[in-house]
Amino acid sequence: MAMTMSQSDVQVQQKEGEEDDPSMSRSDSGEDSLDGLMRDRCPLTPSLSPRKRTTSQSKTEPPLLRTNKRTIYTAGRPPWYNVTGTTFKEAFVIGLCGGSASGKTTVANKIIEALDVPWVVLLSMDSFYKKTVYGANVVIFEGILAFANKELLKLLDMKVFVDTDSDIRLVRRLKRDITNRGRDIAGVIKQYNKFVKPAFEQYIEPTVQVADIVVPRGGENFVALDLIVQHVHSQLEKRKLRWDISALASAHQGQPLPKTLSVMESTPQVRGMHTIIRNKETSRDEFIFYSKRLMRLLIEHALSFLPLKPVSVETPQETVYEGKRLSGKRITGVSILRAGETMEQALMAVCKDIRLGKILIQTNHDTGEPELHYLRLPKDISEDYVILMDSTVSTGAAALMAVRVLLDHDVQEDKIFLLSLLMAEMGVHSVAYAFPKVRIITTAVDKKVNDEFHIIPGIGNFGDRYFGTDAPSDWYESDEGMDY
Repeated sequence: MAMTMSQSDVQVQQKEGEEDDPSMSRSDSGEDSLDGLMRDRCPLTPSLSPRKRTTSQSKTEPPLLRTNKRTIYTAGRPPWYNVTGTTFKEAFVIGLCGGSASGKTTVANKIIEALDVPWVVLLSMDSFYKKTVYGANVVIFEGILAFANKELLKLLDMKVFVDTDSDIRLVRRLKRDITNRGRDIAGVIKQYNKFVKPAFEQYIEPTVQVADIVVPRGGENFVALDLIVQHVHSQLEKRKLRWDISALASAHQGQPLPKTLSVMESTPQVRGMHTIIRNKETSRDEFIFYSKRLMRLLIEHALSFLPLKPVSVETPQETVYEGKRLSGKRITGVSILRAGETMEQALMAVCKDIRLGKILIQTNHDTGEPELHYLRLPKDISEDYVILMDSTVSTGAAALMAVRVLLDHDVQEDKIFLLSLLMAEMGVHSVAYAFPKVRIITTAVDKKVNDEFHIIPGIGNFGDRYFGTDAPSDWYESDEGMDY
């Protein structure tokens, strides 16, 4: 199903009327805002040269990936790459230009509807964005000045100019401004004649020369829309957007487990709890009870890897005790919904006043790719040590995207701790290869993953067993707690 980033997905602030006159637009609403929009460290969205580098980046060479067409900046290696880490898929970027009220947004929405491909993102020049876009297959960028920036033009795979008669555009503006903006007829016409029409003729209309396709009559031109959709489909097929999980699964076979992995000691107690929670006959109450015990032990084990600094305190007997204290500002827990949320109680039980964040990542059933649906992180998380929690990790796809999100919020890679009750060797290798500074901590690692990417012998669908829900047979593990 095609998806767009709505206002609930992207923090948007719209400034009314600034599209009307390009010549009078402020510095933060034209080229600068566009540069800021496209430069953020998004691995799938083309970027202009970045103005800001994170603390972890400043001491090393600028993190970037080069292709034959583009240079894309990123705060770390993205998860959308092949098994060698040298190539990755790119979003197909469509630019939509045209005069005010020409029907650009209507054309964009009809293209999205007709494409019927997963994860299509619509970006408008009318809006100012704070959220990085993840995993987009198609990005549609629309605005009256979409073709004005020469650097941006190089990033567009297809340039579409929506050509609508000036009288029709004026009628639409009259209706819109009077109905939605409370203006009178005289004011709208005065503004149109003084600013909108001259600006269109001077700045917008000449850019039709760089367009690949001109769409007369806007959204009513179904023939032109069909041609656009057919071309996009053919280009997506050439780019082979499906993530090759099988290649990822076999890439690290026979390799030793990474040094960043820490597996909790398999004591008789730990092995006994694993026996209970792995047993398909275990009741839900027992499953929950022993899972919580195991989570508590895992959290305690993970905290031992946090850096400590020496500190002296005075005891009630007025003597000095040489102790240790966390070397850092604070700890933040981030759970990968929904199953990772079950680990929050154990974390809060051992860390007083801890802050919590949540990330909802689900796997697309058709492409096998992780998709970000919800994100809530505490402020100033970049200064924290982050405990990233998921119940199980199989291929590592969801974990890869979650780490990617944290890095894009300026969390330092070596301050991220990925915790999971159970992991497959494949998932361990995937995360360690992509993010070699992330500490991976688990209670057990299973060697095999079956054809459906379920861990063998595994634990089953953790989320369903914990919450007492039944999952459809075609769900992937990561969707509701069975790692992917």
